[in-house]
Amino acid sequence: MLKDNSVLQRLDLRSCSDWLTDKELLPIIGQNHHLLHINLNSCVQLSRQSLVAISLSCPHLQNICLGHCEWVDCLSLRSLADHCKNLEAVDLTACRQVKDDAVCYMVSKSKRLKSLSLAVNANIGDVAVEETAKSCRDLEHLDLTGCLRVKNESIRTLAEYCSKLKSLKVKHCHNVTESSLGILRKREVDLDVEPPLQRALVLLQDVVGFAPFINLQI
Repeated sequence: MLKDNSVLQRLDLRSCSDWLTDKELLPIIGQNHHLLHINLNSCVQLSRQSLVAISLSCPHLQNICLGHCEWVDCLSLRSLADHCKNLEAVDLTACRQVKDDAVCYMVSKSKRLKSLSLAVNANIGDVAVEETAKSCRDLEHLDLTGCLRVKNESIRTLAEYCSKLKSLKVKHCHNVTESSLGILRKREVDLDVEPPLQRALVLLQDVVGFAPFINLQI
């Protein structure tokens, strides 16, 4: 059905990871130049060739999910940034070949970006986050879960430049503390990390079963 279709705007292949390879995907991409949304989450049998083909064939692309696609590398991500100027949402969760320099290049070309996930990537640090903050002023959602090299400095930069930020995920970012998160918390940005006092009270409740803490307002 897909091979004869040339007017697709959305392509969701996240459930096709067991069999989808470049051989099946490239013809579909090659004849659908109006794609706006592509989901390739966990399509592990593809290669950088697929992302380059998407870059060249889908100039109007707005949303792409590449979560857990470890074949995504710096060169293919640069190709995406060079040719897809309308990107608003990019999911690079667990794309572990991607490093700071590639993210910096992508965000510098993607001024319209509103949602970005760099989660579960130990290569990502403050450099990428700061460039994202300075380049993408309309950013609303950022996922840095498990980015162990991210520190308070870049979170402060994020708070300074991204006034439209609605949510930030920094769980397991052990170098990010309340000294930077507190700035965003005051702006009512949705954070996936509780304030230190609240965490301590919850922990105490779990340990000693002290019921009065349940209704304590922080």
